[in-house]
Amino acid sequence: MTPSHPPDVQVKRVYDPVSPDDGTRVLIDRLWPRGVSKERATLDAWEKELAPSTELRHWYDHDPDRYEEFAERYRHELTGPERTAALDRLRAVARAGRLTLLTATKDLPHGHVRVLVAALEQG
Repeated sequence: MTPSHPPDVQVKRVYDPVSPDDGTRVLIDRLWPRGVSKERATLDAWEKELAPSTELRHWYDHDPDRYEEFAERYRHELTGPERTAALDRLRAVARAGRLTLLTATKDLPHGHVRVLVAALEQG
């Protein structure tokens, strides 16, 4: 049995320029980012089912004081069967080469991407 490579995951804002070292580019927001055409985004996939639910997103409202509880609730959402399958797909991509997760979120330290990257690295 060959050893598994650790996931190679980076995070970028969807508004950042495309780079040759991005590898597979996957948008992980539920809503399409404002002002970005599909051509400009240069996506390989859009995994909107991995984004927090609409209810959780509205509850959180990007309030940093709610981040810890948001992260806990989002981790729980990621345990559902459809999301687990999507995480497994992304994990396989990240083990085969670079995976770039794209988001429109401005506050990356308090966004869902941080939780998602941790979930990918734990699997």
